[in-house]
Amino acid sequence: MTLWTSDEAVAATGGQATVDWQVDGISIDTRTILPGDLFVALKAARDGHDFVAQALEKGAGAALVTHVPEGVATNAPLLIVDDVQNALEALGKAARARTGAKVVAVTGSVGKTSTKEMLARMLSDQGRTHAAVASYNNHWGVPLTLARMPAETEFAVIEIGMNHPGEISPLACQAQPDVAMITTVAGVHLEAFADGIQGIAREKAAIFDGLKAGGTAVLNADVETSAILRAAAEQSEASSTLCFGEAASECQIKSIKIQGEETVADILLFDQSHQLHIQSLGAHFAMNALGALACVQAVGGDVAQAVKSLALWSPVKGRGARFEVALPEGKIVVLDDSYNANPTSVSAALSVLAATPCTGRRIAFLGDMGELGAQENALHQGLAAHPDLDKIDQIHCIGPLMKVLFECLPLTTRGTWHETSATAADRISDYVQPGDIVLIKGSFYMQMARLVDGLREMGQFSATQTPE
Repeated sequence: MTLWTSDEAVAATGGQATVDWQVDGISIDTRTILPGDLFVALKAARDGHDFVAQALEKGAGAALVTHVPEGVATNAPLLIVDDVQNALEALGKAARARTGAKVVAVTGSVGKTSTKEMLARMLSDQGRTHAAVASYNNHWGVPLTLARMPAETEFAVIEIGMNHPGEISPLACQAQPDVAMITTVAGVHLEAFADGIQGIAREKAAIFDGLKAGGTAVLNADVETSAILRAAAEQSEASSTLCFGEAASECQIKSIKIQGEETVADILLFDQSHQLHIQSLGAHFAMNALGALACVQAVGGDVAQAVKSLALWSPVKGRGARFEVALPEGKIVVLDDSYNANPTSVSAALSVLAATPCTGRRIAFLGDMGELGAQENALHQGLAAHPDLDKIDQIHCIGPLMKVLFECLPLTTRGTWHETSATAADRISDYVQPGDIVLIKGSFYMQMARLVDGLREMGQFSATQTPE
């Protein structure tokens, strides 16, 4: 199915096409590009123009560039523009304008990606659904997601993130959502906000700047900054505001419990009772699912069907995904939450670990939490006061910031400390044994996925060996 023709792309961007062409996808990475994709030569760590020839050799249908790159023929299929980033944004805006899709935008300090994936899973059973891949939620990820949206889309889910003030509003205005949701507000990226959590709340609430007239704002009623979120929603183009959480009335959590290997939640959604079954452990998943269901209601979806679809959803790799490592003497259960970390998400992950049934020990490997500013030491140390710490058998700490936690952990819980994830991964087989359940959690830059890979390799090794 054709996504863009050269004529359409020229009309959207004001650029110049060297020849007539058409594409059925868009890529920014030659490592994953598919035949027929439009290659977008963005400038990041390296200049994408250096890879245009390679993209065309791999079958790219065209390339979006500012000039004819070296080694590329002048009659190659190109769209030449003044600025590639601006042109990508123009394509995204044009894609949004040409579709009749109901668009949901999701932001929040924690849970953006899992909530986006829940929504995509639920809505895909009710119509043609388009959603951001991975965590494409920044200045290029949002317009790329929009530009990839087929005209026939019926529902779209756009994830919007930020690291600094002023980033969310322009992205929300590009997406022009019919529904905008804030999962929660927490102490993330604190170093960029002089006014702390209040500043973060105002930045998250900027997602409402992009709401279409008559749209719906969906927000977490349980966060301490909910008044800031409500005020922003009231000043936006929203015609209604839906609040979810224990403190909400229309979208309320009544109870949450861990039942076997799933989270079960009883909710009240617009005077209708539902029971949610989520194939992952954690109260935060239930809360995000409640907000997601409010979004389904707001776009006119079938909530009862969405509840059924939710039961088939499971977290993606690195974001709470659960898997087992088979060893000759038994198995290890791994909770892979290695993609990112902040005080709120680490606390939630420790609660999940503490509540997960196991026959052996409950073990956590925790890496540094980044971008916490002047409070970073106190926030790491504060994890030692976690209410479920007595249910966790051992905590291994990784990174210079986690050394602060390591030094104040009870001796009965204190495992080992490592400077880097690489050194911890090299010895991970010494720290775990069959019957254990193991949590891996840390900020992305800590590369905690190395430990996840180390655990997987234990199973691959054992599968090739004959037990003695």
